[in-house]
Amino acid sequence: MRNYREEWIPKTKLGRLVYEGQVTTFDEALRSGLPLKESGIIDVLLPGLEDDVLDINMVQRMTDSGRRVKFRATVIVGNKDGYIGLGQGKDKQVGPAIRNGIDKAKLNIISIKRGCGSWECSCGQEHSVPYKVSGTAGSVRIFLMPAPRGLGIAAGETAKKVMELAGIQDVWTRTEGKTRTTLNFAKATYDALHNTIMMK
Repeated sequence: MRNYREEWIPKTKLGRLVYEGQVTTFDEALRSGLPLKESGIIDVLLPGLEDDVLDINMVQRMTDSGRRVKFRATVIVGNKDGYIGLGQGKDKQVGPAIRNGIDKAKLNIISIKRGCGSWECSCGQEHSVPYKVSGTAGSVRIFLMPAPRGLGIAAGETAKKVMELAGIQDVWTRTEGKTRTTLNFAKATYDALHNTIMMK
């Protein structure tokens, strides 16, 4: 197992508090009110994170010196237990673009609320969303609805990956707009999950 405390040198106040062991959980870090600007903080507080590359695009731009090509990677990170992050990274090469995307996804990590809001189930376990939520990005809108245990994730491939890493096991979904746009589909799903922690 990698020892992030040896590899990482904190540069912010929150980073130093985490490094010194004064902040020991991610929720404590959020409650501190200090900005989260270092991915090393996430590596220490949420060591079991997994990542998945959703999409890699080649981006071309014309300049005075000619055409410049970069790669844009859309990446998600999560621990399959209530934490999910989404980020984009750009670079001239694919590998560094993915690494940049992972770092940005870690900085965008959120804690979501799970539950059993389905009248068909009412098991009381945290396997679905607690109530109906929606999220939007561009032309895409997605609705997440509580589902009974054992149904699985009834969603498109992109949304399914995001919800699996967030720890959602059963959910009904309905989508509107151009869901073939991977980035917007992922952002809309991320937005819907973020709305689970908003007050109804």
